[in-house]
Amino acid sequence: LGEVQMETRVNRGIGILLAVSIAIVIIAVPTIAHHGSFISYDTTKQWTKKAVVTEFHYANPHPQLFFGITDEKGNVENWAAEMLPNPAQLINNGWSRKRSTDALKAGTRVIVTIAPSKAGTKVGLLIKVTTEAGEELVAGGAGTPNPTPTTPQR
Repeated sequence: LGEVQMETRVNRGIGILLAVSIAIVIIAVPTIAHHGSFISYDTTKQWTKKAVVTEFHYANPHPQLFFGITDEKGNVENWAAEMLPNPAQLINNGWSRKRSTDALKAGTRVIVTIAPSKAGTKVGLLIKVTTEAGEELVAGGAGTPNPTPTTPQR
């Protein structure tokens, strides 16, 4: 092979390698960015409290539960929590859109276990939600290994 042909093949190989590398980065970055739940929330500071559902959004990529917690002075703190299971996973666990939205209607009294936001906002990762009688709702949890059980607070 001539020197020009060899240089052309080397340049083509470098171009292909560069294109493949860029494609991998373009595909990998959104995947890593989306799955930052355990980076955003502090799973070592989970808490459990009684709450009243204000809204429930059964949507991709993760359902959202909005609820109010009454503090000891009677003031209501409004919170939002992200669920890790997506709707397809909820359906696999027997929680269709209808069953989930019926179980978490506005006004429903529940007990929530939350991993709070590391930013200190009133946002968290929903670890568990149960009825006051202890029935787990919208099964799937946050997938944290052996969450620390805590006693419900007012």
